Amino acid sequence: MNGFEDDKKPKCDGDEYVKPGPKDLQVQLVISLSLGVSAFLAFCILRRRWKSLYAARKRHAEIELPHLPDTLFGWMPALYRITEHQVLACAGLDAYVFLTFFKMSLQLFAVMFFCAAVVLEPINRHFDPGHKRNDTNPSEFSLLREYAPYSDYQRVNLFGNAGENSGDDHGGDDESFNKNMSYLWSYLVFTYIFTGLTLFMLNRYTLKVIGIRQNYLGTQSTITDRTFRLSGIPENLRTENAIKTLVEKLEIGKVESVTLCRNWKEIDELMERRTAILAKLEETWSVYISQKPKLPVGTQANGDGTASGAPEVRSDEEAGESERLLRGGHDMQIDRPRPQARLWYGFLRMQSRKIDGLDYYTERLRLLDEKIIAARKKTYEPANIAFVTMDSIAACQMAIQALIDPGPGQLLTKPAPAPSDVVWRNTYKPWWRRRFQSWTITIFISILSIIWVGPVAALASTTICTIKAIMPSLAETLKDHEIIRSLIQTGIPTLVVSLLNVAVPYLYDFLSEHQGMISRGDVALSVISKNFFFTFFNIFLIFTVFGAAVAGIQETFRKSLTDSTYIAYTIATKIEELTSFYSCFIMLQGLGLFPFRLLQFGSISLYPINRMGAKTPRDFSQIMQPPMFYYGFYLPTALLVFILCLVYSVLPDGYQVLGLGVVYFVFGYFTYKYQLLYAMDQPQHATGGAWRMICYRVILGLVVFQVTMSGYLALKSAFTVAVLVTPLVIGTVWYSWNFKWQFEPLTKFISLVSIKRGEDEEEGVNEVAILDDEREGGYEEDVDQRSLRRRGSTTVDEAREKGLRFVNPSLVVPLEQPWIYQDPPPPFTEESDSLEFAIGGSEGEYSYGAGPSIRSQRDETRVEGIATRPPGPGSGAASSNSSSSISLGDTHIWRQ
Repeated sequence: MNGFEDDKKPKCDGDEYVKPGPKDLQVQLVISLSLGVSAFLAFCILRRRWKSLYAARKRHAEIELPHLPDTLFGWMPALYRITEHQVLACAGLDAYVFLTFFKMSLQLFAVMFFCAAVVLEPINRHFDPGHKRNDTNPSEFSLLREYAPYSDYQRVNLFGNAGENSGDDHGGDDESFNKNMSYLWSYLVFTYIFTGLTLFMLNRYTLKVIGIRQNYLGTQSTITDRTFRLSGIPENLRTENAIKTLVEKLEIGKVESVTLCRNWKEIDELMERRTAILAKLEETWSVYISQKPKLPVGTQANGDGTASGAPEVRSDEEAGESERLLRGGHDMQIDRPRPQARLWYGFLRMQSRKIDGLDYYTERLRLLDEKIIAARKKTYEPANIAFVTMDSIAACQMAIQALIDPGPGQLLTKPAPAPSDVVWRNTYKPWWRRRFQSWTITIFISILSIIWVGPVAALASTTICTIKAIMPSLAETLKDHEIIRSLIQTGIPTLVVSLLNVAVPYLYDFLSEHQGMISRGDVALSVISKNFFFTFFNIFLIFTVFGAAVAGIQETFRKSLTDSTYIAYTIATKIEELTSFYSCFIMLQGLGLFPFRLLQFGSISLYPINRMGAKTPRDFSQIMQPPMFYYGFYLPTALLVFILCLVYSVLPDGYQVLGLGVVYFVFGYFTYKYQLLYAMDQPQHATGGAWRMICYRVILGLVVFQVTMSGYLALKSAFTVAVLVTPLVIGTVWYSWNFKWQFEPLTKFISLVSIKRGEDEEEGVNEVAILDDEREGGYEEDVDQRSLRRRGSTTVDEAREKGLRFVNPSLVVPLEQPWIYQDPPPPFTEESDSLEFAIGGSEGEYSYGAGPSIRSQRDETRVEGIATRPPGPGSGAASSNSSSSISLGDTHIWRQ
């Protein structure tokens, strides 16, 4: 008996969990348009008012962004006219690569959509009208019908009539040359055409990205481009001089500097403790200065809030003298209750007493500063990793692309990350510990992906089918309300998938941070890989192969182990039934959620919460920083949509998925283009490394597309046509191997020909990337690349890395003073005249080293809940790039 069959009690078949009804696309379209249009109009209105949120990157003086008009819709044509060269110059190489994928997908699927709508769809309507059966007889295929055995369900739903091939035996006569089935040859032809078109576009844009990357990195001069990471250093070479001598003996260039990583765990922990104590001190000060002051003895409050005993300030000339007189008399000082801190001591720290909080945290900060200053003078045990900076980019590239030592695992060279991207706490960890962390996280994620199968299937099964099993009366009620039934039937699975796409990346990002990687750029690429695996495995395979049927998961695993072709046949069987579901998914992502991402709904909704939790000026400054753009949160979903469009491109109703895919990539391109240029910062510097990951995922999508088409044709009994798809799979695998050996090195390294030469500058050519544009096998250089070669301005990376060097920040970063007022205080340095802390009793005066003093309420002004020092001869004006008032609930939260 079939595992899905039960003669006594009907069960919910797996497909019935997710198979939408005839009205679901219309309902989903209305929902998506309602969400998208409202969010888009809100963005157009708020963009002009909250410029500090929607044009946050304009506050960077070193970035010259193209101007966007302040009209309601006038910014859209201006955004469209921004060229790729401007994107590269203003947002960097990673942003250019990310947007290039959307542009390539848009062009590819536009052509596919035209072919599917003009050629394939008329063929399907003429030769296979049964694929439109839901429009003609929706009641027959309603999810509320009585449930048939799995074999009957497969025969009816896939082929439209009973008695044809079942899902358990794939035998029968070959129908490849049957006149009535001749239209299946068009599926084979377009499978070849779409595969060739995809590989052509992928190859074309890969050459373009490689050319841009080589030009961009070869014509700039940053410390990152001249530095390589040296790992596996033997103990006898773990000194700066020994490493410098070794590298210079290779005669590839001169060594400018060597940063040997050491066991800086002690000073890193001290800096972490100092950060925590500094936050406590600032919070205590904010509590102190926000308290209502007590009036001095002998004074009474007037009706206007002033003290009757205080002298009247008559003119500006008398202001300074009056202020000195008010501070001079002790009986005129304003007093406030001082915050208390609870100190635990004794056996098991079970006893406590309250002490002055300002004195306590100030003293602890002073002691930590003394320890840090002493720790910075210590010599620490060297690690096996070093950053070697050469005098030229060419010398660095020769070191990276060469084998230095014949010993396995010794003196290995890799490109260095940017100094700001280095995770210094991982540089001095033993290699076995980093390897153990990496494998542990990888195994945990693999197990987690399997565990996701149950929750994903269970959540997705909350549809009409399960409602009928649990609450038959409610199911009968929904049977008469088609729109409400469509909301439940399509809305719940689509909403669950969308929520998982939003929530799971945060978990994988947290896990990647603890995987022991040296750079944040590697962490970002790892997040892309992990999140794509989740979306592809759980959202595509689980919904397709397992059909979201919890009861059928074990049966599916059992059959897949006994029959190697079962997965292919299952995908081919189920994929057509899920056309409407994935169409709704792409529709919601493109029409409904992209406008919300443009609106930055998350930042807006979280702002009141962060505002209520902010207490110190540093907290207010942090919540006003522009949000970060993480490629690992957005790219995997786009790759999944790309694969879905490929898989459905030739199948019946494929034009519908392709059309929605075109809309998705159009909206995604302009949404992310605006965010990367104007609204969000990018914390990583991966030098375009995401492109090779994109290419491998596209190749994976092609293989899935070809396997699906082969299984689909086999289920149609067109075995000869199905076998003829096999050469495509072999050719795609060969292209993947060819890509690895020919293209992948150019996405990791910089060719020596692309590097700028000193003699070129003497001849008046700023940058030379290619000696012969017409050489065989080269690429055609476009206008943007030629302008890049003649570029004389500073790139985003050069501006970002100006003045940086490879050194642990804990060793050199200036020690921050407590931030009490609106303007940040100057940092404390070791060259200060004294290391003094003073708390002035009732006078409320606080001083720290050489920094300015912080005085009582009489010397303060209060703006929107933040204490600020009044401008004066020694204080300076307020920061010119500061944001507007940050009061809660007003209409100018992010207004400049």
